[in-house]
Amino acid sequence: MKIAMIGSGYVGLVSGACFADFGHIVTCVDRDAEKIEALRRGAIPIYEPGLQEMVAANVEQKRLFFSDDLATAVNGAAAVFIAVGTPSRRGDGHADLSHVFAAAREIAGAMRGFTVVITKSTVPVGTGDEVARLIAETRPDGDFAVVSNPEFLREGAAINDFKHPDRIVVGATDERARDVMRDIYRPLNLNQPPLFFVDRRTSELIKYAANAFLATKVTFINELADLCEKVGADVQDLARGIGLDNRINGKFLHPGPGYGGSCFPKDTLALIKTAQDSDSPLRIVEAVAAVNDQRKRGMAQRIIAACGGSVRGKTIALLGLAFKPNTDDMREAPALAIVDALEGAGARVQAFDPRAMAQARPLLPNVAFCEDVYSCAKGAAALVIVTEWDAFRALDLDRIKSELASPTVVDMRNIYRPEDMRRRGFAYVSIGRA
Repeated sequence: MKIAMIGSGYVGLVSGACFADFGHIVTCVDRDAEKIEALRRGAIPIYEPGLQEMVAANVEQKRLFFSDDLATAVNGAAAVFIAVGTPSRRGDGHADLSHVFAAAREIAGAMRGFTVVITKSTVPVGTGDEVARLIAETRPDGDFAVVSNPEFLREGAAINDFKHPDRIVVGATDERARDVMRDIYRPLNLNQPPLFFVDRRTSELIKYAANAFLATKVTFINELADLCEKVGADVQDLARGIGLDNRINGKFLHPGPGYGGSCFPKDTLALIKTAQDSDSPLRIVEAVAAVNDQRKRGMAQRIIAACGGSVRGKTIALLGLAFKPNTDDMREAPALAIVDALEGAGARVQAFDPRAMAQARPLLPNVAFCEDVYSCAKGAAALVIVTEWDAFRALDLDRIKSELASPTVVDMRNIYRPEDMRRRGFAYVSIGRA
């Protein structure tokens, strides 16, 4: 099947490459001509394990193409995915849908024959209705259907998530459109993917509800971690104790410095705004967003306390900047709030991240970026583990101790055992543990 993917960012590039790997003929479109030229040369603008190899293989097999010409890509395509960005709108927190609507108008002018237009971007409930209205307005004679097909990709595990999905949500009532979606995902039939057909508005809301629920789990265990510290309990044992209940599940019950990334912060905010506009406020989600913002800012206070109550004139070393491992994504990363607060308290910050430093440099202009873990630790009053990269799980702790000005480690991901760290002579601070 011929597919056009409008938008070559994280979702569009991963989805386009995976569809091509299924055997479809896919053209990924982007307005940024420099990005398209780079993709044609094999330069991937994001870090996602396995993506570069998959893109290269499908380009070589002439199943995956890149273009800045939307009209040519859409002409003759049976399915056109809209996978453009929907960031939070400045000023009010609503999702900015300007790129979605612009793409819809352009698609309308270029489509030929029956075309299924699919919103892959995360959009508020009712967006598909407006996309359909715009296409019909622009192309009164057009034969089309608008479908919602939200993505559920975890950064760092996106290819596996795409090829082995828990579910594939499709919001469509037009039977021709449902048949096209079945054909698109037919290569997954050996894995028996659960195609879940619903109406378009329900599909749009499913995506937001899923992310809000997971954000709630993260925030819930973070608050319980604080309680554990007060009463002398262990949050990791607590998380396991409740996570073994199959009604609860242990995923996303890992305490830390708060959630970040491209999805949870903006999606919870957009859902809150939609609910408020619909006069049906989501008080739990509102509390989750507020608590998470406070937590990211509050992490710096833990570091300051571990350094004796002041970091003025001291050097603090951060290991990990990306919001999670196996990605270079710095969007809403807790490290941003932590660095801002530490610098505001007079500290000098030096940092190392295996993948995210190029993305972090323009966001953190005063930070000294280091070439490895040990040069990062050199001369620091405290070493802070912010992101749980595998490379940080088996450090040479004796060498770390010799490099530090003070043997203080603040482990925001609970990578190490408190008793081991104390035995090695570290002043060790973790999350939710005595």
